[in-house]
Amino acid sequence: MLIKVRQALAWRTLLVGSRSMMMKRLGYGFLLSLGLGLATASPGWSLPGQTVIEVAAWIQANSTLRPGPGERLLVNRIDTPAQRFTFQASIFPPGTLRSSVQPRQIRTERIALFDMINGVSFNRLEESLRVIYGTDIFSDYQRSQPVYVYPTADSPVSNNPNLLIQGEIREGDRYAYWIQTTSDRSGSTDTGEISILLKEDIPGLLSRLQEASALPE
Repeated sequence: MLIKVRQALAWRTLLVGSRSMMMKRLGYGFLLSLGLGLATASPGWSLPGQTVIEVAAWIQANSTLRPGPGERLLVNRIDTPAQRFTFQASIFPPGTLRSSVQPRQIRTERIALFDMINGVSFNRLEESLRVIYGTDIFSDYQRSQPVYVYPTADSPVSNNPNLLIQGEIREGDRYAYWIQTTSDRSGSTDTGEISILLKEDIPGLLSRLQEASALPE
């Protein structure tokens, strides 16, 4: 019996060690290709509308974000020049409006992916939202309804003919969501982002998107 227990423990140790070595070999880029991580983070209780202190504490404790030394509201991860992940919590709403800003309140949280190896899609951005925030927020996103979808014939959004910017503003029961990808002339989509924002900030974001010149070329 003792021998069997020792054999089981040795086998478990071997498996853990092999998994750890494999993760090191695969690198963070492999995790990015799966949607940022292997484990779903704790529920997204720290969200727009809450204080800077609360959000900063949640970022530090989030096992998926894994902020580095000195990272508080902005987390950057670069595996190779071809892969990058950014998470940012901001006191500013999206768009050009900067009025009524409360310096102690978070208004927007943004996830941005850049991946020239695996590409970036709406599905991958949505999976990143689920992994970071948990099922409650992801369910709110799934139930959300589109408020504005672009590009349209009257509003191409980008005035750069070499870029195709596609996106949606969605309104859920609890929050609003902004999801967007950018494709180059060849059809490659290497860049995308998804944001959570307060529903009251939808009008300001709509004004920005409906003015094509407000977006960078």
